[in-house]
Amino acid sequence: MQTQHFSSSLLFLTLLCLSWAFLISSTQPPTQAPLQSPTQPPTQPPSQPPSQPPPRPTSQPPSQPPSQPTSQPPSQPPSQPPSKPPTQPPSKPPTQSSQQANVACKSTPYPKLCRTILSAFKSSPSDPYRYGKFTLKQCLKQARRLSKVINRFAQRVEKDPKASTPEEVSAVADCGDLAALSVEYLEAVTDELKAAELMTEALVDRVSSLLGGVVTNQQTCLDGLEDANSTFATVLGSPLGNVTQLYSVSLGLVSNALSRNLKRYKGSKGKIFGGGNKAIREPLETLIKVLRKTCDKSKECRHDRSLGELGETSGGSILVREAVIVGPYENDNFTTITEAVAAAPNKTLPEDGYFVIYAREGLYEEYIVISNKKRNIMLIGDGINKTIITGNHSFIDGWTTYNSSSFAVVGDRFVAVDVTFRNTAGPEKHQAVAVRNNADGSTFYRCSFEGYQDTLYVHSLRQFYRECDIYGTVDFIFGNAAAVFQNCNIYARKPMVNQKNAVTAHGRTDPNQKTGISIINCTIGAAPDLAADPNPAMTFLGRPWKPYSRTVYIQSYISDAIQPVGWLEWNGTTGLDTISYGEYDNFGPGANTSKRVQWPGYSLLNLAQAMIFTVYNFTLGDTWLPQTDIPFYGGLLHTE
Repeated sequence: MQTQHFSSSLLFLTLLCLSWAFLISSTQPPTQAPLQSPTQPPTQPPSQPPSQPPPRPTSQPPSQPPSQPTSQPPSQPPSQPPSKPPTQPPSKPPTQSSQQANVACKSTPYPKLCRTILSAFKSSPSDPYRYGKFTLKQCLKQARRLSKVINRFAQRVEKDPKASTPEEVSAVADCGDLAALSVEYLEAVTDELKAAELMTEALVDRVSSLLGGVVTNQQTCLDGLEDANSTFATVLGSPLGNVTQLYSVSLGLVSNALSRNLKRYKGSKGKIFGGGNKAIREPLETLIKVLRKTCDKSKECRHDRSLGELGETSGGSILVREAVIVGPYENDNFTTITEAVAAAPNKTLPEDGYFVIYAREGLYEEYIVISNKKRNIMLIGDGINKTIITGNHSFIDGWTTYNSSSFAVVGDRFVAVDVTFRNTAGPEKHQAVAVRNNADGSTFYRCSFEGYQDTLYVHSLRQFYRECDIYGTVDFIFGNAAAVFQNCNIYARKPMVNQKNAVTAHGRTDPNQKTGISIINCTIGAAPDLAADPNPAMTFLGRPWKPYSRTVYIQSYISDAIQPVGWLEWNGTTGLDTISYGEYDNFGPGANTSKRVQWPGYSLLNLAQAMIFTVYNFTLGDTWLPQTDIPFYGGLLHTE
């Protein structure tokens, strides 16, 4: 079994390495090894190059420095004359084109790899915007190859489970799902850029978010393999890491180029959501009242207003395509939420309106996944602790953190209102997610998230939480999304003995990712079990899961449950100079900053800095939240 396991790993490694080698060596290498930009902090130690070196000509010994001249004229430095006159004039010295490439590549964490890629292809453009599109095309090509290889390998592992541990099988399956999702993200970016008539700020933010999500997906795959103590993590780490670096290069080039073009064309913010003629409109609260008044008896049941009549009484802002009811009664459409989700149309557009699922009061013991194909879904319950979705999957019981969630959503523009999401595995089962959210433009309103370690997985893309309750212990709000929390209650629970609570653990791995956790006008305190403990566990505002972790607390009430130092390191001093942690205008006994940590990456924010993390600036929520009819404020609270 060991031999079979190892041979499968080697086969997978070989396929990935060949795929990566094809990308960086398909044409002639640059004439000189480029230097790494000193202005951009590397994500790896300086002693380890952030990428593979440019491929050398076959006649050059492996130990020979790339800049050393060889018998092949193309590899000689421009200043050295060739041994005999060339048949055609030599290429121009690296002037405008190469200088533009150098400038563009400084926006990436891997400038050396960036220059290698851009100079290795004859078709490399010179315009920064076309540079981004060029690398995007390479990313999509690589992502499709990677997805096919991983899924083929996952199928092989699943057919022969004895060759791997159950944890490894689950982790590889997650990698397959994430790789396929990355392909969909890259295809969406390509399609949306092609279809765009004007470079709007909303489009730039959407594209940057999706590209950042691709980087996060790749990192999640690697994290899952490492958490499973899989030998695959060692085998796959290098090739997957190389592809991740390619994604990071594309993210940096595209994001910066699009921002430039936005300024050039002075595009307006625009709207992500449109207005359609087929769907009808209704205010959120009116819609909720109508749904809750629908008959719940099979006999003597008078039909209330039909969906077709909903929009006749007002000109509300929710576009409703269809509404279905989940419940135990004969006239209800479905008995499970999963069945209702399956009935929703695929790949709907914003102008098609919401597919509304009303889940009556009850305990829904089902594991729900809303895939990327199921978009514009609005889930409405009867209130916190009334409509409850619950599960108990956990890391200890063999589930990956990514797949341990009771509820997971990937489809764009998802909305949940008045629902409780639980994971009842308990603190002794370690990672046990209640909700995993990968959905761009997603919103949770008046919802409750209950768990212990890793309760709410804000995995990626842009998210908004309003008037929600979040309960947990270790890292109970974690992930790499751009997530804004407004008017929420965040409660630390009693963990296991000798454990420390951390409210947040943000996972940004790339400085070009526009991600972070922004907590505005919230209450941070102790849940009843922790508050009643005479010797309560120490609780912190957050700790840096990844090197560019970013979290801010703004205008929030911080109770004395929070330690005076405020923040907790993850692993010694790792990342403390590259993270971005901040506080602004908080109040309460735990908001005193006089004893806060003295890390280079921590600061007290001023007003201008705090404004960066608002709905208006951080997620461009004003371009999509109005269509949900959920209250929000784009900036900060006005204080006298």
